[in-house]
This record gives sequence, C-alpha cells and structure tokens, in this order.
Amino acid sequence: MTVSIKMPFWGPLHGRSRSVSPWRERILGGGMGRGWVSIPPPPPPTRHGLQRMRSAAEPGPWQAPYNWGGRARLGGRAGGHPAGGAVSGAWPGRLSSGPRPGRGQLPATSTMATASVGQICARKLLPVTWLLCGPRRYASSDFKAADLQLEMTQAPHQKPDLSKPLVFGKIFTDHMLMVEWKEEKGWGQPRIQPFQNLMLHPACSGLHYSMQIFEGMKAFRGSDQQVRLFRPWLNIDRLLRSALRLCLPSFDKAELLECIRRLVEVDKDWVPGSAGTSLYVRPVFIGNEPTLGVSCPTQALLYVILCPVGSYFPGGIMNPVSLLADPTFIRAWVGGVGDYKLGGNYAPTVFVQQQAKRKGCEQVLWLYGPDHQLTEVGTMNIFVYWTHEDGVLELVTPPLDGVILPGVVRQSLLDLAQSWGEFRVVERKITMKEVLRALEEGRVREIFGSGTACQVCPVHQILYEGKHLHIPTMENGPELILRFQEELKAIQYGTGAHEWMFPV
Repeated sequence: MTVSIKMPFWGPLHGRSRSVSPWRERILGGGMGRGWVSIPPPPPPTRHGLQRMRSAAEPGPWQAPYNWGGRARLGGRAGGHPAGGAVSGAWPGRLSSGPRPGRGQLPATSTMATASVGQICARKLLPVTWLLCGPRRYASSDFKAADLQLEMTQAPHQKPDLSKPLVFGKIFTDHMLMVEWKEEKGWGQPRIQPFQNLMLHPACSGLHYSMQIFEGMKAFRGSDQQVRLFRPWLNIDRLLRSALRLCLPSFDKAELLECIRRLVEVDKDWVPGSAGTSLYVRPVFIGNEPTLGVSCPTQALLYVILCPVGSYFPGGIMNPVSLLADPTFIRAWVGGVGDYKLGGNYAPTVFVQQQAKRKGCEQVLWLYGPDHQLTEVGTMNIFVYWTHEDGVLELVTPPLDGVILPGVVRQSLLDLAQSWGEFRVVERKITMKEVLRALEEGRVREIFGSGTACQVCPVHQILYEGKHLHIPTMENGPELILRFQEELKAIQYGTGAHEWMFPV
C-alpha cells in the first residue's frame, strides 16, 4: 500500500528560518491512517553560491558561453601571464576589474560566494528578460518544487555492505525524481517515486537520435553527519545549457535544485559515511517523442537517480595512469558540442578506449588540431604543473573555447590554486610540442586529470607517436595533486558550512 505526501515549499529556494515552527504535511491517502504528522524543518540554506540559480540561461556567443564565475583577470601578480593566455581565479582580494581581451566579462566566484537568499527572492519577484537561444516556446511554465509529490516505496532495498568496495554505477537507491514535459501542456508536476524501469516508446527520439543529456554530481556525508551537495548549482547551470543546445525545454534551475535536494533528503540514509565514499547524483534529460522524425521534441522526460559509490582509489593508494595520445582520433572540435554534456559525446570514445588498452594504456589523451593541442584525458579535464619557458612556475589547463567540457572539479582546482597565490594559474592552449620540450628540459612537475569520479588523477606516462614519454608526476610527490585532494576532502567531508557545499 502506498502513502503519497505532498511536500510544501518554503518560499524561494527553500528560504526557511530557524524560527519557523515545525511544519506539517497532510497524508493524502492509504492505509497508514489519515491526519497530520509533524516533521521538524530542515536546516536553513547556506547563503553562498545561490545567485547562480537563475531562471533564464545566458549562453552568449559560443566562444564564451560560460557564466560560471571563477574566471576573472588577476592584477599585480609576479611574472604576469603569457600572451594569449587568460589568468584564472576568482578569490576575494585578487581580482581586477575590466573585461578580458577577446572574451566576455564573467562574474567572479567571490561574487557567487557572497550571494544571499534575498537575491533569489528578487529573481522570483522581478521580471526576467528572456535571453534563451531558440524559439520562444521554451518559455513554457516551469515545474515547481511546491508541487512535488512524494510516493514512498513499500519494498525498500537492502543497503550495500560498506565493508566491501562499492562498484560505481551498480547499486541504486530506493527512489527517483521524475518530471514530464509536453509541448501543449508544459511541465507536469515533479514527483519522487520508487526506483523503477522507464516506459519508452520504441520510436523515442532519445533512443534514435541521441536526444539525451545528463549530469553527474555528488553528495557527501560530513564528519558532523550532515549531508551536503558539492557545488550543485554549477551542474544545474551546465544541464540547462546542454538542454538548450538540443532544443529540449527550459526549466527553472532553482526549482530543479530544490527537487534534487528533496530526493537526496528522502534517500539520505544511502549516503555512505566512510572516507572517499559519496552518493552519486545522476540527472538525465531525454526527448521521448514517439516519432522517427528529426525535429525539436514535443515530449521530454527529466529524471534523477542516485547511486552510492566508493573511493576511486581503493585503499587510499593513488594509482597513476598512462595515456594514449593518438591524433587520429578527435573527441570534439570547434563549432561542435564538446563543451556540452551530451550522451552522444561518450559512446564514440569507447572504441578509442579499447585501442588504448590494447597498447597498454589506461586512458586516452585527446588531441586536437594540426599542432596537437591537449584537450581532455578520457572523460576528465587535464592540467599541467610545470615551469613555463619564461621561468615562472605555473598551473595550466586548456581554455573553455568550445572544445573543452567545463568541469566542476576543474573550476574548483582553479579557484583553490588562485586562492593560494603561490604560482601562476593560466587557461590557455597546450601543445604536445610544448610538453615534449618541457620534458626534455626537465621543467614538468606533474600532469593530472580532474573529474567528479576521481577528483584528481595523476598521469605518469604518455604514448605519443610510438614513443613512451615518462611523466615525473609521482617522483614529485605528487605534491600538488595530494594538496588538491586534501583540500577537497576537507571541504566535502568537513564539519560546518562551506560556500561550495549545499546542505541537504
């Protein structure tokens, strides 16, 4: 027998107050008895990082479609930065005003960090200019967290044995979030329901034409037992950008984040508490129109599932990876969709991954252009920590120029490094010729990838044009990689609030 509960909404983006008395929910039916049940209010939201949750997307020109914060010009730094590069970072006291040459002016993370819930209220009360790409029809009514319907499972699954390693993507929690959209009606009511299989028409456009996008973020159980999401507004922002690129319907980012928060809250007992573990959150958005025509979908389905996952490095031992750098294969190109998180970007990479394994490599280093620019490592962003040709110690990663996926951990590493102020932090192109010369001259310290699954992953070898290039990452500590790991761990598993953590 099923108990359905309609969960109330506490103002814009769960703007609750500690002074609010315990709120009540009406039991709508079922054999559990009718009446009222009192439930204590969840903790108040963090005031940081919420200004990112705007109802309208602002993609801008393709050369600089990212409105993430965390990429502003830096003034007064020793060594300056090389021509054509952009110094990254957005920490209080380290920013200078004025737009970067050739790029759109972007707000700093420090601005995001000082945002208040009041700004979200203003966003909901004041008119917002539609700046969306594509037809006006995307301005259809948004789904609201206030209308969220909750159907609890009556057959809960057994939780995994935490004494054994958690395999990524194999175990799922008891519930999922579902929201449906139809062109003639707009968004339906969001609902949290028992985890179950989907019912899809055989002609579903998501199956035939890759009308599908997804996201990946994590929730962590801190040492104070509080469950928090790591910078989820960045993932929601990227999800909306990807949706608009595929002509999927728009949605209110703040409302979706609140629905996801509620889902994690329902299944919070599934969040493991041991070191290195977390709850992986996977939003998926597909076109499910029952037609074989290639066009804008008239039906869509947005759903979110949860998966407890273990440490990427079992036993806490950081294992470096070797890379196959073969310019024959290209992951993405300028003017394409490499900077969006589309399902269609991933299936073609499996073949190249198998080629890498046959040649004794764990991952693929994706190169681009006649000068063999470094772009990504497998499904991770790439970083090089070296002494530049001008003698300045720097951390460099490829720029967000339409080829690179704007990773959340990527941005976090840039923000952390910039806050330290100990070396130059740059976003610019890196070529294999530069790497080869730096290796010959002994200037390379560490090369590593970054992503949601592993956080930071060291690289110790690259197979390029038939030669095995040794990368001295592990011989150098790896000091920077371990420092990043410790900083992220302290933020994600720590006690108390941090501006990057969103309380559940």
